Formats: sequence, structure tokens, C-alpha cells
Amino acid sequence: MLAQADIDALIDARHRDPFSVLGMHTDGNGKLWLCTLVPDAAEIILLDAASRKAVAHLARCHPAGLFEICIAGRAEAFAYRLQVRWNSGEVGVYADPYSFPPEICDADLHLLSAGKHLRPFEVLGAHLRDQLSGGQRVTGVRFAVWAPNAQRVSVVGEFNCWDGRRHPMRCRGASGIWELFIPGVQAGDLYKLELLDHAGDLLPLKADPYARAAQIRPDSASIVTPLLPRKPPAPSLAARNSRAAAISIYEVHAASWRREQQAFPDWDGLADLLPAYVADLGFTHIELMPVSEHPFDGSWGYQALGLYAPTSRFGSQEAFVRFVEACNKHNLGVLLDWVPAHFPADAHGLACFDGTCLFEYADPREGFHRDWNTLIYNFGRNEVRNFLSGSALYWIERFGVDGLRVDAVASMLYRDYSRPEGDWVPNILGGKENLEAISLLKFVNEMIGANCRDAVTMAEESTTFPGVSATVASGGLGFNFKWNMGWMNDTLSYMKEEPIHRRWHHDKMTFGLVYAFSENFVLPISHDEVVHGKRAMLQKMPGDEWQQFANLRAYYGFMWGHPGKKLLFMGQEFAQRAEWNHEAGLDWPAACKPFHAGVRNLVRDLNTLYKSRSALHKLDCDAGGFAWIVSDDAENAVFAWLRRDGQGSQMLVVCNFTPVPRRDYRLGLPGEVTACTEVLNTDAAAYGGGGMSSEATGTVLQPVCAHGFDQSILLVLAPLATLFIELH
Repeated sequence: MLAQADIDALIDARHRDPFSVLGMHTDGNGKLWLCTLVPDAAEIILLDAASRKAVAHLARCHPAGLFEICIAGRAEAFAYRLQVRWNSGEVGVYADPYSFPPEICDADLHLLSAGKHLRPFEVLGAHLRDQLSGGQRVTGVRFAVWAPNAQRVSVVGEFNCWDGRRHPMRCRGASGIWELFIPGVQAGDLYKLELLDHAGDLLPLKADPYARAAQIRPDSASIVTPLLPRKPPAPSLAARNSRAAAISIYEVHAASWRREQQAFPDWDGLADLLPAYVADLGFTHIELMPVSEHPFDGSWGYQALGLYAPTSRFGSQEAFVRFVEACNKHNLGVLLDWVPAHFPADAHGLACFDGTCLFEYADPREGFHRDWNTLIYNFGRNEVRNFLSGSALYWIERFGVDGLRVDAVASMLYRDYSRPEGDWVPNILGGKENLEAISLLKFVNEMIGANCRDAVTMAEESTTFPGVSATVASGGLGFNFKWNMGWMNDTLSYMKEEPIHRRWHHDKMTFGLVYAFSENFVLPISHDEVVHGKRAMLQKMPGDEWQQFANLRAYYGFMWGHPGKKLLFMGQEFAQRAEWNHEAGLDWPAACKPFHAGVRNLVRDLNTLYKSRSALHKLDCDAGGFAWIVSDDAENAVFAWLRRDGQGSQMLVVCNFTPVPRRDYRLGLPGEVTACTEVLNTDAAAYGGGGMSSEATGTVLQPVCAHGFDQSILLVLAPLATLFIELH
């Protein structure tokens, strides 16, 4: 039946249309033929699928394992099986992959090509399926991949001895999508994709971009894994994530929170410990640094290749679901770091996926990150946009997380990000903004808002790009919150100064209030602040040991009293002395020592106060929730302000950033205030402080004008301390 050219192409694994020659076909003379390529087969018998009776022996037409037969007495195709006796002597009966019709419908192909498929992960990748053949259900896996410029794509794996000749895929025309149903493949099987590029050259074996599991490095095969069902949103999601909620986030690198030697923790072990610990400290959310599959531990997950695969370092996807559920049982939300900005250039990954720059921009001035030696997604290409947007929805819908913190947004927004003049390509309007990336971010945020109404997105964005957390309808990017990198840089710069010099840097602590309500801000003390020589938070503080701890406690008080949601990286809740090391666990023995335990007690009480007093959180993102009382006392390094909830509740926050007690420090208060109660003092003995009281409790307000008010109060300000005084 086969022409020599077809035989040669099949044997050389370069036939672009294997379904035209393999399987059962009728020739021009009305004769029914069957052809199959099964290397290492000694004998193949054709069976009728319905009766299981032998029909004929196939003849070997090529020593590499190509068999064919003209089926006498039959004119129409029928359901069949192949009984194979292998060279090893073993015998098995198999359904032929080339007997099944295409499964992906034209509507899906159209949506994928247009970049408008809401859930591309339901179509592409490896999916466990049942197919009907000869009245019987045949189980297997449908593989599908986008590779428009490949001459041939084959699925290879343990099930076919990694032989690219065995299972070449069907190309679905202009969509560039290849698919193949392979009977007998099951969950847990390893696989990769073997591609010939447009020139006919064999590429390195590729992992499946849509794989839901992968081997741990240095191995890189994809793993057939069931698609998780959608998880209904947690009942507490809306209240937990709203703009008016008390949001206090504990940032975690899962591999190093607790780590025994070189072994990675597993999700079930973490579920037993981490949620309870974080909930006890009063945090409302856990933010996980990227858990997508990534080849290099030292990237901390920020150079991911498996945007649909939880890393195998910590166990299965089902175990990760259990971890999220454990967090929810402690009323903790889970946020994931998500990285759509760039990807590593590992040969088994997305780089030059089909022999062309498919997922990345072709021009290195657009497609290569100098800072990270990574590749930049082609944000203007429909299929790439679909790959990224689908990933965002996938993590929220299938794992039940509260939302995503989007990494490196600034690098996406600007074409000249970290590039010298002449090394970047202007947009179509001649500007530096990456219009395609901006469009993608807006789409993702609107899509999540429409399909996961109470989920949130947060942008790590370090520039003054306007409207990051404004709605798309009002011209913004549509994020719910934005990290306030400027606040973090300014205030830490101030705290590093010796107290005697802080008078010259007073504006570092007040400048953040100039723009504090231009976005919905999160105040982040993240992992980036305690690595690469930046020193741990405690070591940033000046003075002797007592002063270092006092400075840090005062700063945490300042942070929790400041407008904005809170984020603290693991280990900083007990003032770990050393920089974070991703290869080792936190210094848990130190956490029990008095000064360190005092800081942890303080963080717990700050979170408790923050959640229980609406004045401290309800108007975090609204100018009506804040008013300065003292912003200009640079000489004494004192700051004082009011926090309000808009419904009558008020909290006075006072900071003294010198090691000198300030006695009889007068502060004006609004006329409606009739009494004051000190509710937290970072100098309390329980936190490791000196125990100097503000002496505010029970003090009678005096009819003495101060700071524009007709009444005032005299306080004792402890050295290097922050006070919270509730106003009644």
C-alpha cells in the first residue's frame, strides 16, 4: 500500500501526516489496508475488536518494524486490536492510536488560535481519556501541544521506549496544534515531546508546557497527571480579601521554612505545622514564593518552566490542595507568587520550542533579560497570552488559592527596563511602554475578577506607573493591590541611620504619606530585603543589641500603624539575625531566646490589634483613614498620627525614634475625644523592652491647645518605641 517515500519518512520519523498512512485505510481500488509501525515487534496479528478473533497476520514490510496487510473479504473499516508478540517473547493486545479520530473540536482550535480560550489547560497538555472503540471503552491519554513551525511532533515516554518513531502526532492545520490519543498510557507515566524543526533538525526533547507535574531536577520529564476539579471558593474569601479588610501576610519560601539538612519538606508535613504557626501569630494570609516547577533551586522559583505544575520538590498536586485546605481551616488565605514576566532558557523548556522563538520575542532587545539571563514572553502573541492567562486562572480555580502576587511587573510594563539607550525597541507609538504586556495584565485581572470574584491580584511594581490598582474601566491595570516599594526603601533607609542622624532624614518617614492613597498599597518587608548582603532586619538596625531590638520593635509598630496592608517575610517575626539562606531552615533555636521571643510576641499582638480595631485597617487605602498630628518634629524624631475607620473609632499612633525618653510630650487631640487608653507599647517588658509606660491610661485631657486642636494630652514617650493609644 505504502509508497517508498512514505515508508522512508515513517522510518526516519519525519512524516508530517502519519494518520494518512498509519491505521486502516481504503486504497483507490476499494481494498482495505492496515499499516502500523511497531519497532521491536516480532509478530503482529490483527484482531476484530468486537469478536476478539484473529483476522490476519500482518506482513513485515521494513526491518525497522513497519507492518501492513491487505484485509481480504472486507471493504469497510472496522474496530480492531493489534496482538503483538515482542522480540522479548512477551505478548500483548493493544488498541491502535491511529484508529481514533481527532478529539479537539474546531471551536477549541479557533479560541486557542485567537487567544480567547478561558481554560486552555482543559485542551492542551496530557489528559486522561476514555475512547469508544468496537463497543468497548479504551483508556489512555490525549496529548496536545502547540508547535506551528515543527515538521513533526512525537510523544515519547516510558510506554514507547522513548522512541520518536512510535507515536508521531496529528497536526490540526493552521492552528499549529498537534494531538494524539495513546491507549494504555496512564497517570504517573513519564513523557516528553520530540520535535523536528522547520529545517528537519531534531530538537532537544521538550517538556510539555501544559504539564501538571514534572520530575524534580536534574531530571525534566513531564508526568501524566489528572486535571484537578474546580474548587468552590472558601466562604470567608470575600471578607478576607476586601480592600477594607485587615490583611497581614506572612511570606514563605516553602523549601526553607523548616528544613532538615538537604531534604525538602513535603506539603503534608508543612500543613501540619505552618498554618497553625502563622494563625497563632495573627496573620491573615500566607504568601508562597513561586511553587511552579523550576529547574534551579537558586532562582527561588522565580525562573519557572512549569506554569501549570506545582513543583515535585514538595509532593503531588493533591498534597498541595490539602495544604491550601489546611490553611483555610485556620482561616488563612493563600497567595501565590506568579511569574509571567520571563522564563529560563533551559533546553528542555520553552526556549525555541519548535525551532523558532515561539514563546519569546525573537529580537533579543525585546526577548532577553540582561539582569536575569532569561527570556521574555512574547506578550503580543495570542497563544502565548492564552498560555499565561490560563495559568493565572488555573491556580485559583483548581487549587483554591485566594489570589496571585504578580512578580516583576515593572519589567513587563517598560520596554527599556534595565536596558541602555539603543538596546530596546520602542512600541508602535514610539514610546517605551510595553503595550502588549499592559494589555495582558489588564485582561488577566479582568478575567480573574469575572470568574473568581473575590480572588485578589497584587503587583510587585516599583515604578510610578499610574493606576496599577485602579480598575481597568477607569484606565488602570486592574490589580487589587500594589506593593509599596518606595515606602519600604525610604523607611528602611531612615532606620539604618544612627538616631542622632535621623533628624536629617525625617522626610524618609513622611514622604510615603504624600502618595499613600494613590494606590491600594501593601507595605512589604519581603525576602528581597534580607539577602545578597542586605543583612537581616535586626542587623540593619544601629546601636548595641538592646537598641537594635528596640529599633526593630519600634519600626514594626510604625509599619502596623501606617496605612496599608502588611507583609513580613518568614524569620523576621522573631528577628532572625542571619540573612535568609534558601538552602537551610530558619534559626528556630534563636526564636525561643528572650529578645527574639519578645519580637514574636509583639508581632502577634500587632496583628491582633490590627485585626480587632477597625480604625487600623478599614480605611487603609483611603485618605479619610489618616491624619497627621506631628509630622515635623525632626529634632526629636517623633511622629504622631491618627487612624480612623470613618465611623467614629480612632487610634493614636506615636513613634519615638531616638533612645531618649520624651517626658511630658504634648499632643493635641480632636474635640470629640473624652478619654485615652494605651493598648500597645513596643517598649513593654513582654516584648523585651524597658517597660516605660506612656502614662496615658486614665489621664484627664487638658484644655490646652496644641497641633490645631483645643485639647491635648501629655505623654511619656519611651525610647525607641511606638505607642498605640485608643481614643474614646
